[in-house]
Amino acid sequence: MKSKISLFLLLIITFFSCKKDSNSDLKLAENSKSEKKWWKEAVVYQIYPRSFKDTDGDGVGDLKGIIEKLDYIKSLGVTTVWLNPIYGSPNADNGYDISDYQTIMKEFGTMEDFDALLKGMHKKGLKLVMDLVVNHCSDQHKWFLESKKSRDNPYRDYFHWWPAEKGKPAFRPGSFEADGSGWRYDKTTNSYYLHYFSYKQPDLNWENPKLRQEIYKMMRWWLDKGIDGFRMDVIPFIGKDTNFPEITPKELDEKYDGRWDFYMASAPNTHKYLKEMNEQVLSKYDCMALAEGAGMNLKTALNFVDADRKELDMGYHFEGVNLGYEKGFYKKMNPNWNLIEFKKIYSDWDKVYAEKGWGTIYLGNHDQPRMVSRWGNDAPEFREISSKMLTTFLLSMSGTPYYYNGDEIGMMNIKFNKIEDYRDIEIMAEYEKVKNAKGDLKQFIENQKTGGARDNGRTPFQWNASANAGFTTGNSWLKINDNHKTLNAEAQEKDSNSVLNYFRKMVQLRKDNEVLIYGKYTLLDEKNPKIYSYTRELNGKKMLIVLNFSKDKATPNTGIDIKNATILINNYPTVASELFPYQAVVYEL
Repeated sequence: MKSKISLFLLLIITFFSCKKDSNSDLKLAENSKSEKKWWKEAVVYQIYPRSFKDTDGDGVGDLKGIIEKLDYIKSLGVTTVWLNPIYGSPNADNGYDISDYQTIMKEFGTMEDFDALLKGMHKKGLKLVMDLVVNHCSDQHKWFLESKKSRDNPYRDYFHWWPAEKGKPAFRPGSFEADGSGWRYDKTTNSYYLHYFSYKQPDLNWENPKLRQEIYKMMRWWLDKGIDGFRMDVIPFIGKDTNFPEITPKELDEKYDGRWDFYMASAPNTHKYLKEMNEQVLSKYDCMALAEGAGMNLKTALNFVDADRKELDMGYHFEGVNLGYEKGFYKKMNPNWNLIEFKKIYSDWDKVYAEKGWGTIYLGNHDQPRMVSRWGNDAPEFREISSKMLTTFLLSMSGTPYYYNGDEIGMMNIKFNKIEDYRDIEIMAEYEKVKNAKGDLKQFIENQKTGGARDNGRTPFQWNASANAGFTTGNSWLKINDNHKTLNAEAQEKDSNSVLNYFRKMVQLRKDNEVLIYGKYTLLDEKNPKIYSYTRELNGKKMLIVLNFSKDKATPNTGIDIKNATILINNYPTVASELFPYQAVVYEL
């Protein structure tokens, strides 16, 4: 009898233990990296509206131009479109200085045009993500115009002001200023205001709850219209220590690795505000929230995108795209950048999101030079093949891929010869810094041909070989690359082996194979200076990706027998033990 009771008790304990473990497993599955979400499976296509397609002949791209090209966008296989800012703006920083968050920039069209665009995208199964710029606004926004009128204006605390009678405020960097200062004196109220970027982009005061509620109301307005999420510009910078203490060089070195962006992203209240934003706005919609990870690093990134923290969904880092810049120069690229270091960066970032959160992968955008000029080889004999290799990398790595318009046809840096050809506020400020320091201005311009001048990535889309590349019938706002006569989308549509059609094949390969989305990433052949090899593995399915990042033949050493492997994609007709220059092969093992 005693043994029967013991057995009964054991069964009861086992039953409840199993039930508890089952619940734990369910909770684990809900919070795991493998939980399926549409934004994890997305292939995001970034459109820079100003340079995409102009329909009214004013030389500036517009919303009707995007509508006109919806069939093309759909044909790429991408699932989501991220639009750079299209809001009302005086365009000091090409739309990243917003004067009205709920109107459309006149050059781009009307709200009716936007509604038609959104409807057209959704009809074709495309999602639309807007660029949310709320660390700062325009100095022409009504909030700032009111704020600067008097110290007791109701909008005064929408911004960060420092009374001049207290002396000059402690240094903070202003990225787009020749003097490097993030404070601007305003004589109307004898005060300084804070701007981490241009003085025409005053920083918003997130410490003010009224300001936050204005922003949340605006976000809900756009989401209620039906947009599918936000890419959040420099969102880690929104919090501020409003005492604005002096930060000594020693303190910057010891606490923030000598980097101001790490300091600016370290305010503890930032996460409080993002949780509030999630609770009051984001959690109410089936939307995605992407952090532009300025100041985020390996130690802090997960704090922004761990689902359990209920803040944002994913972030992108700058460590990869900043590799190879020479210290002491503005975005001067070392042509002999180190692939081993490149591999380590992307592998380290993969580890950050190995169990929680979600990452992204990108090589180009509106703030970067053209992908093929920076990371591939834009010499005539290598441009197409290296572009295909880079596409293979982006669409086979872990994280959501972000692909910049024009890279799918292998557009390259325009390589301007004089400062007058540029339009970007950032390079103008940097040029003035060199000029003031009596530096080598000619070398500065030369450095930007392969380096990071943002206008390299902003030249108009090359649709065809006609005048102005089919972009506009008027005078383009920025010069069009002369190579559009041979490098254009129309010509590539007709060529089954083109960069464009290779991109489509690679997008489809990713969509057809969940292993390339949710699969575990493992780096191979770590010390190979020319080849980047890795596997992706999920539910018994395994793929091997081998990429030659050099202009020479190179031999991979993956330690994997590929005798019986199936080649799923290859940017050359054949493959041998030694890879051709910039060869990319994806195997199913």
